Amino acid sequence: MKSREEIMDALSDLADELRKNYKVERIGLFGSYARQEQRPDSDIDLLVDFSDDADLFDLAELKYFMEEKLHHRVDIVPARALRDELKRSVLADVSYV
Repeated sequence: MKSREEIMDALSDLADELRKNYKVERIGLFGSYARQEQRPDSDIDLLVDFSDDADLFDLAELKYFMEEKLHHRVDIVPARALRDELKRSVLADVSYV
């Protein structure tokens, strides 16, 4: 099981590639891994600000890429799709690289 620090380091190392290949403007960790409350069955939750020209294919490709790099199940949440009732708790947890 990866630690919060390992995930943040990986995100930081991949930041340029994410911008170039997946139209990611900003990416952050939230949820149980961000709070260091993860369990073995927890997924890694990533909040992503995509560029305006990003589409569903970019999201799907990013999910696959991140799962390959982190060797773990990943959920990608586009920041602009974040529902109001979840926004406060997600933004309280998120750590951006």
